[in-house]
Amino acid sequence: MSDLEKAARDAVDAQANSEQVALILAVLQAQQIAQPQQPTAPRAVRPAGSAAKWIGIGMGGSVFLVAFALSAVAVAISAVALTVCVLVLRSVWQDVQRKG
Repeated sequence: MSDLEKAARDAVDAQANSEQVALILAVLQAQQIAQPQQPTAPRAVRPAGSAAKWIGIGMGGSVFLVAFALSAVAVAISAVALTVCVLVLRSVWQDVQRKG
């Protein structure tokens, strides 16, 4: 079998294959047209913001602010206690220095 005969046979096979592909494509398109289109279900609508969300944010913010205020009070009490302690120790040290 010569190269020319092989090429001719390949061309005939390719033509037959392209006709089969065109036929398959036509069948698929006909099936798509024949099938009834099912309506898509509407998407669920989420509310933009619920009251519970904002109540939770308000309560969380309140707890945070109360904790911050208590820590500020604790720092202030610690500062006053440290100052009194330093003044008392200074006074004791001066008394020890004078008597010694």
